[in-house]
Amino acid sequence: MTRKRRVFGASFKAKIALAAVRGERTTAQLAGEYGVHAGQVAAWKRQLWAIDITYIPLRHGFLYLTAVLDWYSRYVLAWRLSNTMDGSVCLEALDESLAVARPEIINSDQGSQFTAAVFTGRLEKCGVAISMDGRGRALDNVYVERLWRSVKYEEVYLRDYADCWEAERSLRSYFEFYCRRRIHQALGYRTPAEVYFGAGECDENRRARSL
Repeated sequence: MTRKRRVFGASFKAKIALAAVRGERTTAQLAGEYGVHAGQVAAWKRQLWAIDITYIPLRHGFLYLTAVLDWYSRYVLAWRLSNTMDGSVCLEALDESLAVARPEIINSDQGSQFTAAVFTGRLEKCGVAISMDGRGRALDNVYVERLWRSVKYEEVYLRDYADCWEAERSLRSYFEFYCRRRIHQALGYRTPAEVYFGAGECDENRRARSL
């Protein structure tokens, strides 16, 4: 008799993946607690993305910054600046990310950009499960919130962007620094790129930092 394959929902996978990434319990402990295979827990925590939007102040006005983040490595897969909250910008960032990799799950808040049929349809077509935060629960997407804090305190609040072009140039340099040169204690003092790409990238960055 063939055993029926269990199907897990996106919110269930996201809950376990976040606990695994946070290191709250070991992979084996989480597998036993939730009745899943340890290999599934390990895979889910490496296949979880997040997408979110934040405000970026200018000298006169502000912009919206969208980013797609790999939770496990903290690597920023794609980002976009816009002067509107048009969902097309979120789709652009998503499409850029999906062009190079496919996650098991993507987490977002319940904003209209992410609940729109064109956005959810794109994910469903690619076989990506969708997990959404509870309303007002920013910690459900804790690693994106940490990214925004770093972006603002290490870059945005130290600048006075005159316009969108200046903001984009400066943020491009910052994201290059954040992904490839900024070490993270939680990543064992490695960069997001080292964790995301593996040993080859790791060796390259170590050589660059030693110069």
